[in-house]
Amino acid sequence: MAGTDQLSAVFSALADPTRRAILVELAEHDATVTELTASLPISMPAVSRHLKVLERAALISRTRSGKWRGSRLQAAPLRDAADWIDRYRRFWDSSLTRLDAHLAAVQAAERATDRMADDPKVPDNQEL
Repeated sequence: MAGTDQLSAVFSALADPTRRAILVELAEHDATVTELTASLPISMPAVSRHLKVLERAALISRTRSGKWRGSRLQAAPLRDAADWIDRYRRFWDSSLTRLDAHLAAVQAAERATDRMADDPKVPDNQEL
């Protein structure tokens, strides 16, 4: 499992939609800065800056072949982030189950109140 600092770097890198778009592209195939720039609405220097952030988070690796510098997706940090999130999924599921039960009880009480209000046998001014 990645250390806390590495996990923070991964989540920080993933927080940006442009960097996520770059990862989507790299999940399909390795690409150069030029190729990524062609598929994104930002400049080449901006793509390079985003790649540096992704590289620092270990989400990509960069290789050099002659004058070409390619980028490749690295799955391990994404897997580490997914594992971290999965550890807390059971708490979400439990909370959502309790919320569903509460909402069902509230809705049942509202239906019962509505039926009583519509029942002609129940006087409007009942005193206790």
